[in-house]
Amino acid sequence: MTSTPHVMTQAQARALLENVDVLLILRKLFRDLAVGQAVQPPQQLVEFPQGAGDFINYLGVLAEDQVYGVKTSPYIVREQGPLVTAWTLLMSMQTGQPLLLCDAAELTTVRTAATTAVAVDALAPLKAKRLAVIGSGSVAQAHIQYVKGLRDWQAISLYSPGLKARSAEQLASITGLDPRLQIADTLEATLHDADVVMLCTSSAKAVLDPRTLGKPALITSISTNAPRAHEVPPQSLNDMDVFCDYRQTTPGSAGEMLIAAEQHGWEASKIMGDLPDLLSERAARPNYERHVFFRSIGLGLEDVALANALYRLHN
Repeated sequence: MTSTPHVMTQAQARALLENVDVLLILRKLFRDLAVGQAVQPPQQLVEFPQGAGDFINYLGVLAEDQVYGVKTSPYIVREQGPLVTAWTLLMSMQTGQPLLLCDAAELTTVRTAATTAVAVDALAPLKAKRLAVIGSGSVAQAHIQYVKGLRDWQAISLYSPGLKARSAEQLASITGLDPRLQIADTLEATLHDADVVMLCTSSAKAVLDPRTLGKPALITSISTNAPRAHEVPPQSLNDMDVFCDYRQTTPGSAGEMLIAAEQHGWEASKIMGDLPDLLSERAARPNYERHVFFRSIGLGLEDVALANALYRLHN
């Protein structure tokens, strides 16, 4: 007997997420992954014919919760700019029936930022004082929300070229995220003396050269699903301690890792740890003798875990 999944809009997901402890859910997810209670296959990239774009499927299994799911996210090439959407389907491992079909735009924003926050908490110096944010969109703002309480930040600086086109109301919503937040006029001013730099852009090419930083810092990167997108120069991986969300899948998808392996002699074996390693204490905190780089590609498990939380709240 088949059943029809509940369809959840972006607005409904946003409202329910206010009642979800996202960081707690993600930390449990990575611990489950470390002990074999979750399965994270590689991303599946499928290109559309004639260069019309592509779509990526993000898969995941949560054995303890008896659910699995897939988020599918197309990148559609258009004259007015690319269109990116995403939907997550949650399935029951007990009945084989669909449980929830959720507009994943809000899930994607939240899980991307929260995953970075889990990494910042696990990797940033305990006495980190200065936080730099590159980007100003919804993902960047969510990053600030999740990270602002993780350290005793004395300064939070943000830079984005697109801010010049923002209205006064939009700028106020950004500066209102935290009283310590200041908008910088230049990238250099934002990066000055930074302990943690969060790259929160949709750029397909490098936006930061780590060599321009004045001292060893934690650099986090998310990038976008454009082909081989990256926010740091691929060759810079050779000069940093590299961590990622999941070492089994990230090197096969992250643009700078693919290019660094092909052109600059970098190897995935150089990754010092991933979030399952860090949260299960199988990997040590870095010593900051050089820059530390954390790369997140977005895991299907993150979407599945949050979709499962929303489904349980709804029911």
